[in-house]
Amino acid sequence: MCSATANSRGRCRPPRTSPKCRASSRKASAPSALGFSTSRTVIHKSVDGEVVPGTTATAEELIEIGRAMGRVGYGVFEMASDLNREWNEFDWMGKLSRETGLPVTFAALQSIAKEQPLDEQIERMRAENAKGANIVAQIALRGNGIIMAWRGTVHPFRFRKSWQAIADLSWEEQKAKLLDPMFKARLLSEENDFTGAPQDIMGLLMVVAGGWTMQFEMDADFDYEPGPDASIAARAAAAGVDPAEYAYDLLCRDDAAGFAYLPILNYADGNLDFLEALQDAGDTVNSLSDGGAHCGTICDAASPTFMLQHWVRDRKRGRRIPLERAIKRQCRDTALLYGLEDRGLVAPGYLADLNVIDFERVRLGKPWLAFDLPVAAASGCCRRPTAMSRRSSRER
Repeated sequence: MCSATANSRGRCRPPRTSPKCRASSRKASAPSALGFSTSRTVIHKSVDGEVVPGTTATAEELIEIGRAMGRVGYGVFEMASDLNREWNEFDWMGKLSRETGLPVTFAALQSIAKEQPLDEQIERMRAENAKGANIVAQIALRGNGIIMAWRGTVHPFRFRKSWQAIADLSWEEQKAKLLDPMFKARLLSEENDFTGAPQDIMGLLMVVAGGWTMQFEMDADFDYEPGPDASIAARAAAAGVDPAEYAYDLLCRDDAAGFAYLPILNYADGNLDFLEALQDAGDTVNSLSDGGAHCGTICDAASPTFMLQHWVRDRKRGRRIPLERAIKRQCRDTALLYGLEDRGLVAPGYLADLNVIDFERVRLGKPWLAFDLPVAAASGCCRRPTAMSRRSSRER
């Protein structure tokens, strides 16, 4: 709804700019709006490589925006943050919620970019709620991260000299090179060159370029809770080849349309057991499906499908959740958080979009790349359920 303006030292200007932001907040919180969302993570950058303005906004400015929402009387204040301890994010979130009476929600993740472990995030949230705040943690149901492919935004070899030499060629020219054994041998003999790479995410880039124990081979029946034996490192060892060569050959499969999965968030333990208790909690909601963002790495909006397939039906490495709880969390809990109290239930007087699903056939298939954005930019997609029909009810 509004952007903070950074000064020459990278900090936001003080709240003298707030009246404009407050006015924008009130205007944007019209009857059709659900609230305000801001980003405070170094991972989110503009096309020029600059962090988005909200990253360096002061607590005072964020609270002023919340006060404008409070005067409207409804809306959710939503945030994705690196949760650096010196920012004291939970302090201002608690203050904003208590003062305005509005819910505040944040992305709660295991992340190499967050100083605070997930357990600490939940503890800090609950401490503020015990003092009268209404802060809700948005939890992801699986490891979130990057799907890597030759034609995607990210793959393990983008920092090697031979790739950089063909990066601007057409895809057909690139593919011819990639499938050439001599080109492959030359590229694999090279070291990564991180010259010019953004230093604030160097740890992540090093994992992209060689974190073979954290990268997984994707096939048609891929399990999004993979064990160590599914990693590129493990499969390369079983095949008796170097992990980099295995990864290269993997991306070259299916006419150079192979995929590798790198869960950079929510997979520090190598499993999803830590989400079991959070899915029983009343101060969390299922979220973070990434439908519409960073299209060249992952854009699938598949969280509801994954919940049904993995958490309710197919999970092998831990306990599952009952179908009725999954439906409640997906429908009623989400509706209540965003103030949509007239939906989320199948009952007289409620609005509803009714989905009839063949539960046994629900399945996430192998992802693919679609080039259907302006200037033929890539948008990564995942398959939706194989059998679903929708019926909308708008009668009260």
